[in-house]
Amino acid sequence: MSSSKKIIKLFYDVISPYSWLAFEVLCRYRNVWNIDLKFKPAYLGGIIYGSDTLNAMRFVTAVAEREKEGDTLERVSIELWKRMWSTHQDITQPASLTEAGLKAGLSVNEVEEILTLSKSQPIKDKLRSVTQEALEYECFGLPFIVCHVNGKAEVFFGSDKFELMAYSFGEKWMGPYPNKPTATM
Repeated sequence: MSSSKKIIKLFYDVISPYSWLAFEVLCRYRNVWNIDLKFKPAYLGGIIYGSDTLNAMRFVTAVAEREKEGDTLERVSIELWKRMWSTHQDITQPASLTEAGLKAGLSVNEVEEILTLSKSQPIKDKLRSVTQEALEYECFGLPFIVCHVNGKAEVFFGSDKFELMAYSFGEKWMGPYPNKPTATM
């Protein structure tokens, strides 16, 4: 196992089921590969036109800005993906965002604060800035993953590039569930 400093930036939008797959796998490998995983909520509509997740991604960005440490961003993102892709519920309206925030463990007051923050200019600017950061890496869709190993950046598009990522920084890819034994015949 490599001991070099590894930083992985995951640019994602909850409209993208492939972003969800990449998110889940990278979360599982965070400790296995000893990576510093940076979540970068971006607006897919700013990269490809046609999605309607602007309010949801502003909400997620507000969560990220409000809580610099902890797993709230992770929990809120998962709840929004579940609503969108498992239970086929809306993620664009404040009531839906409130329900997702509550399911993620936020209090009513915290959700109200985040909803208000999500409409603020600093949050709009932050989401625009992160989306622009992805575009500067020549991003053309999500998930878009930027791996930094000893200061050098390598980019990967899609949720099917983990084996290549592992190879690029000298780690072993053990499938999507690294802590599960593999079946043998």
